[in-house]
Amino acid sequence: MPGATPKGHNAACANTMIANPLPTPPTAAPPRVYWSLPYAAVVLFIATMAALLWLTHRQDAEEQRATLINDVLWMEQNLSFQFERNNAQLTQLGPELLGANSRGAATEARIKRALDPESGMIRILWLGPDGKVKDAEPPYTDSHLVGEAAGSFPSDAAFRLSRSLGRPTYSDAYAVIGNQSHFEVHVPIFEGGHHLGTVVGVYSVNEILAHQVPWWFSERYRVAVVNNLGAEIAAKSKVSPLSGLAYEIPFEPPGHGLDLNITAYKSEVRWISLLLMGSLGVLAAAIVWSLWQLRRHMVRRQAAEQALRSEHAFRKAMEDSLNTGMRARDLQGRITYVNPAFCRMVGWSADELVGLMPPMPYWAPESLERTYEVHQMILGGNAPPQGVEIRLMRRSGERFDALLIEAPLIDADGRQIGWMGSMVDVTEQKRTQELARQQQERLQATARLVTMGEMASTLAHELNQPLAAISSYNTGCLNMIEHGALSDGELTGILQKIGKQAQRAGQIIRRVHAFVRRSEPKLEPADLNAIIREAVGLVEPDAIRRGVDIDVDLDENLPGVLADPVMIEQVAVNLIRNGMDAMADSPRDARHVQLTTHEADGMLIFSVADRGKGIPPDVAEKLFAPFFTTKEEGMGMGLNICRSIAELHRGRLTFEAHPGGGTIFNFSLPVHTQ
Repeated sequence: MPGATPKGHNAACANTMIANPLPTPPTAAPPRVYWSLPYAAVVLFIATMAALLWLTHRQDAEEQRATLINDVLWMEQNLSFQFERNNAQLTQLGPELLGANSRGAATEARIKRALDPESGMIRILWLGPDGKVKDAEPPYTDSHLVGEAAGSFPSDAAFRLSRSLGRPTYSDAYAVIGNQSHFEVHVPIFEGGHHLGTVVGVYSVNEILAHQVPWWFSERYRVAVVNNLGAEIAAKSKVSPLSGLAYEIPFEPPGHGLDLNITAYKSEVRWISLLLMGSLGVLAAAIVWSLWQLRRHMVRRQAAEQALRSEHAFRKAMEDSLNTGMRARDLQGRITYVNPAFCRMVGWSADELVGLMPPMPYWAPESLERTYEVHQMILGGNAPPQGVEIRLMRRSGERFDALLIEAPLIDADGRQIGWMGSMVDVTEQKRTQELARQQQERLQATARLVTMGEMASTLAHELNQPLAAISSYNTGCLNMIEHGALSDGELTGILQKIGKQAQRAGQIIRRVHAFVRRSEPKLEPADLNAIIREAVGLVEPDAIRRGVDIDVDLDENLPGVLADPVMIEQVAVNLIRNGMDAMADSPRDARHVQLTTHEADGMLIFSVADRGKGIPPDVAEKLFAPFFTTKEEGMGMGLNICRSIAELHRGRLTFEAHPGGGTIFNFSLPVHTQ
């Protein structure tokens, strides 16, 4: 049988329950080599941390290089996109600049947009088919050229090459005044296969770096443009020492041997790594000091173990005083500990029980199979947290019901070594519950009899009608036979009418008998609509007498419910009669009781709506209280019983105000699933 910590007990106390009643005596002092192991561990720890720091530094360098390459590729792509956008703008401007018509305001706006500082272009020229400059914006001049570039602006070689290739062509970079460098892009313009001329965009390398290299990029890297001789012609730098991490890619376009050289700045000092290294020495010293303190602690531990023995004895005395039976078992189900309360409960001593394997002597023979199933369920770790009830046997042969609560028994290392359980004798509790259930059944049966008593005169009048008809038909039949005026066909018709009236009387008696008979609650698949129709048939004569119209609107597609039909019918009768009582003072044409059924959220809901005065707030608070009633001759148990029946069926009974005046009672039952 399983074992678990009983509710209300401290888990730590339960985990100390083992087979030995007292802790084991202190062991001998460990050998000297035992104390050298922590020092070796300190050395190993420092070496491991140093290796970890080296690996971290190496990984940081690799990540920094990967980040540099990604950033450079992004910048290269960004520059290429900008050059392509500029070429597209120059191509658009070409027909307007080289055409016969004069420049308009729209053309001037496009030129201004093309010369935006973000584009990197500082001048636009347009050349005729012969390569001669027709005009420029800003005005054309070559006074800014220096060195070998003087007299070669714009580039004649780039003009001829672009015209022959029919696409934009870049010139070599050349020096200008102010220690800067320029290059050109020649965009040929054709119309109908005829060369109209060429639009030339003049770029400043320094302007490109100034506007196309974003701030975050220049915060991380120094960007320079290097010519084919390795000389730096332009740069965007920050005053800071550089690291050895650099990357160089061709500056395409414009090309012609130009390269982009990107060098990363030195990162800030990684103080965390330095502090970590420094802390290693402090930590090593702290560990050595801790070991020395540990040796002192061992001395104090011996004194603590003695105190533990005293505490264990105290706890054992406390456990022995409990009325709850406690029992520990190992993982195989062998009993390792029982307290005196458990021994008193089953009648066997601790010496007789400790060490036993299933089946146990206190297992009742008639419940042996069930008990063994519970035993296997708990050993498998499937014990319900609220416990499980089982029937056991005392040594005298007396049977008793016990509630078993089981939980894993964990040792100091966190391993499960068995099961700890508590056992409570619930025989008297179950007997009390059964007595209360029987009293509730008697009360429900009494309530049904009272209901029938209240309806007795109406039912007697209803039953008297078919009986009077039977007597009348019978007298008429005898008179006709006596005078010889009765044919076989007439006799058959009279007998059929007598039979129908007899069936009607029998149906009334059957309904009354089924309603008032006392039986054990029996849950079975049932049709809620059919039960409600039976209840309507039972109260219908009383409704006719009171002048109440019962409107029935039932959903015919409802699934089944698992219920006791008699109990559900009792709820329906009570709710319908309460609705009729609520309208006793209402005008006769306003006395309507509406009955409906529907399904919502897995529940079948039966609603009874009346058109009475409603329920005052002070009455609503006590409406379901036992013996509370607003009727002069009522018992005050009708709604209380109805709510008990709803809870027995795992349903609910609620009420709400009717929008048109009166009250709606809602009785819900869960849908029966196969």
